[in-house]
Amino acid sequence: MFTFKKISFLLFLCFSTLVFSQQNRTEKRLVKSVDKNIDEAIVLLKKAININSGTMNFKGVIKVGELFKTELDALGFETKLTSGKSYNRAGHLIAIHKGNNKGPKILMIGHLDTVFEEDSPLQEYTMVNDSIMKGPGVADMKGGDVIIILAMKALKEAGLLEDASIEIIMTGDEEKSGDPIELSKKDLIDAAKRADIALGFENGDNRTETIVVSRRGSAGWKLTVTGNPAHSSQIFTKDIGAGAIYETSRILNEFYLQLSNEKDLTFNPGFILGGTSLEIDADETGGTTFGKNNVVAQTAVVHGDLRAVSPKQLEKAKETMLKIINNNYPNTTAKIVFGKGAYPPLAKTKGNLALLEQYNLVSQDLGFGKVEAVNPRNAGAADISFTSGYVAMAIDGLGLTGGSGDHTINETGNLNSVAQKAKITAVLMYRLLKAKK
Repeated sequence: MFTFKKISFLLFLCFSTLVFSQQNRTEKRLVKSVDKNIDEAIVLLKKAININSGTMNFKGVIKVGELFKTELDALGFETKLTSGKSYNRAGHLIAIHKGNNKGPKILMIGHLDTVFEEDSPLQEYTMVNDSIMKGPGVADMKGGDVIIILAMKALKEAGLLEDASIEIIMTGDEEKSGDPIELSKKDLIDAAKRADIALGFENGDNRTETIVVSRRGSAGWKLTVTGNPAHSSQIFTKDIGAGAIYETSRILNEFYLQLSNEKDLTFNPGFILGGTSLEIDADETGGTTFGKNNVVAQTAVVHGDLRAVSPKQLEKAKETMLKIINNNYPNTTAKIVFGKGAYPPLAKTKGNLALLEQYNLVSQDLGFGKVEAVNPRNAGAADISFTSGYVAMAIDGLGLTGGSGDHTINETGNLNSVAQKAKITAVLMYRLLKAKK
């Protein structure tokens, strides 16, 4: 857990080291290295994309991990591919470079898996035009993984990697977390505890002009409602009451009325079944129900998710939802369970905003323009959220951008952003690593 003293220091260094510019010789070497190696990086990206690594294709995830492991081995990192057997996933790639410990310890985060499983119609890359690539995971997030490697190669060639304390974790289950999540994210959380700064290489909102300083957490919820079954002619009577479906509609409507105006908070009922009886499928993504229009519904089940921008907002929303479900219509009962395995929020902190300003100035120094914080409504949950509360500074969205269609068979990314993001990353890390703790 970072201390106030540590975050105060890092905030100070963030502003005290921003005197460098593109004219600095070292920074020029970093930029030239990226330009020299960009073609090779694009070839690496194409190889990675053409390996199916849907989360549940363990062999494919491991193969992508081996591909990137080879690259990081060559740069002097100590690497290993972990086993994900205990949480039913492929495992992670971990790469550690132990420096002289005089500068801050930096954690870089990527992931090896995609949403495109072996039965997906999108399996290989194609070029839409000279710069736009279509392919499974080009933006989310094999492009970001390649940017990490390209930036590390620039630091290596500039003679800056030797003393750097850097840990890279590319998880194998970002798109579909393993269970229990406490085991699947343990390596990531342990790395965050060792780090001072975290950099995430997701693609954010796909714009090069934005960086993520806060992400909303994601938690599932399950609402179960019961009522008294009876002939429909007896509904609303003292003995029968309103029935399960009316009570369910009341609850959902009150969720909307009381919480929908809360900034950056969303709560989505994505699944509902109700009737005289019902049966939920084992994976809880479907089921069957029986009911008649002349019978008062006895049961109803709703599944949804809840997304909040801070732990405080999340807890407040849960409290409100609990109060709503306890104010029942006559002769009905309701129970809500908030699921385990949730992604925590990455709260906006002074440290994150200061790191954004550092990134923004590097971008402008290199001629790429101003960068601002993305609206958290436009960036979903991601692995960097598990660093919240452990590192003094964290930003995300440093990956490949300029595309669209994430998580669909039309996912694209702009290859021109690979070099741009790698240059900014390399120079940013140089400036951060120059500071002494």
